[in-house]
Amino acid sequence: MSTSRRIFKPLLILSVIVFGIAIALSVLRSRSKIRPESVDVHDFSNMDLRHVVDRANNDVKLSIEAAKQPSASTADNLTVARRISLGLVGSGLSLEEIRALEKIPEAEQIEWVTNYFLQDRRWADYFAERFSRAMVGTDEGPFLLFRRRRFNAWLSDQLQSGAGYDSIVRAVVGSEGLWTDTPQVNFLTASMSEENQQKCNPIVLAGRTSRTFLAQRIDCLQCHDDFVDQHNFGTVEEPIPGEQKHFHKLAAFYGTTGIRDNPFSGIRDVGGEYKTKLLGSEEEEQIDPQVPFYEQLLPADGKPRQRLASWITHPDNRAFSRATVNRVWALLFSRPLVEPVDSIPMDDSVPAVMDTLAEDFSSHGFDIRRLVRAIVSLEAFRRDSKADFDIEAEHEANYAVFPITQLRPEQVVGSMVQANKLSAINSDSSVFVRLGRFGATNDFLRDFGDRGIDEFQSDAITISQRLVLMNGNLIAERTKEDIVANASTRIAQLVDDNNKAIELIFLSVLGRRPSTREHELLVAHLDDKKGNQRLRAVGDLYWAMMNSTEFAWNH
Repeated sequence: MSTSRRIFKPLLILSVIVFGIAIALSVLRSRSKIRPESVDVHDFSNMDLRHVVDRANNDVKLSIEAAKQPSASTADNLTVARRISLGLVGSGLSLEEIRALEKIPEAEQIEWVTNYFLQDRRWADYFAERFSRAMVGTDEGPFLLFRRRRFNAWLSDQLQSGAGYDSIVRAVVGSEGLWTDTPQVNFLTASMSEENQQKCNPIVLAGRTSRTFLAQRIDCLQCHDDFVDQHNFGTVEEPIPGEQKHFHKLAAFYGTTGIRDNPFSGIRDVGGEYKTKLLGSEEEEQIDPQVPFYEQLLPADGKPRQRLASWITHPDNRAFSRATVNRVWALLFSRPLVEPVDSIPMDDSVPAVMDTLAEDFSSHGFDIRRLVRAIVSLEAFRRDSKADFDIEAEHEANYAVFPITQLRPEQVVGSMVQANKLSAINSDSSVFVRLGRFGATNDFLRDFGDRGIDEFQSDAITISQRLVLMNGNLIAERTKEDIVANASTRIAQLVDDNNKAIELIFLSVLGRRPSTREHELLVAHLDDKKGNQRLRAVGDLYWAMMNSTEFAWNH
């Protein structure tokens, strides 16, 4: 045996041992417990924030009074906390988080749970995914030129660091560089095709810019005039019908964006002209960049995309602030203020609360966290979805009651995975727990279906989707006997008191305590069961609750 082989073999064995120890430590390490005292709620006591919340509450109140409607009472804190959890991280609360919440004075619980999530990386990751869908779509894009994960990670870093949303959008629209080391340019490279990898697609980029950042659906104008209602385009003072030139002048800002001869130089403004054939013309004509409204806000100097980025994010461009408010509102309420989420009228026909929040958003550095705190502080957000009067669609439309909405697929799977872990699945969880969540989410969305970029358009669940929930591997794997991986087994084996076990099951799965009737029925159901029979019974309760209507809806 040669000397090199004698040295190599022990080194290989040592490497395997070290790797095994590292894995064991990752699994067995004690995770950090939630420390309630580490979360500060003082952000909510800011008088400036209280002022805008009072104004927004009054806006909603006047709308309800104008409709001569009663309003529901305030929901309990656990219900509101579940809404916040679903909106900020895409899952229900863990039992560990509920126990931490219960240690907080009741009057401060909603503020505490909001700030708890806003200092957790999960919210930034979740919001990054939601915003990136609108910015770059859900297709994979050109393999060599598009890096979705890098784009999402960059966007998450920006949100977590507290960067203003205006600076994020300016970077996305106006940056130059390589898609690997300048992740924000993936907004541009996502529009490229395999056939034409040297130039970005200005039509696609104009459509995404108008929908995502301005909430103006003007895509149809690329081919026709007057296909957009006059209240959805033009200016606030003088609304005008949309024209084909409006769309193509916006597209012209991206018309010179692409890759030079050396692909390693990345995305640049490569020069040239943007040409298209307008209605009534037999030949293509050059189109110069111009914005469709608020022309006075467009800088006169600079590169085309940087000028456009400055115009989009200008504090006086209320279309930008409105669009962001509508999207964040949709994430927290599970439905936008104005539907669809990316089509907001340019006039004053929108709900008054939208402009109150939009003005505050633009005048306070386009701070997403502040906007979240303002929305969760609203009486409308904290109202019950139940009432002592007959609830009709108009009550929900005016937020006289909290509107009940079907959970999006990623919220369903996120809630299922979290319900089967007693502790919060976060960055402190072992790598295997996080990988398990990642794999379960991908598998579920593949089988159940993903709504894509139109994720706020709620469709009724189909029979095949219901069968995926009832018979799919996700629930089956998480209700089988497994004391290490599954909460149902741990509760069944470690909690002898059936009263306590039923409470823990309800808190873990539905985020609430059982009613008196539910408690009596289910305790009686467990009382005569021992050993494996009790294990199966608890697993069946988990299965039934995760397949219930209550579990699959925000309320």
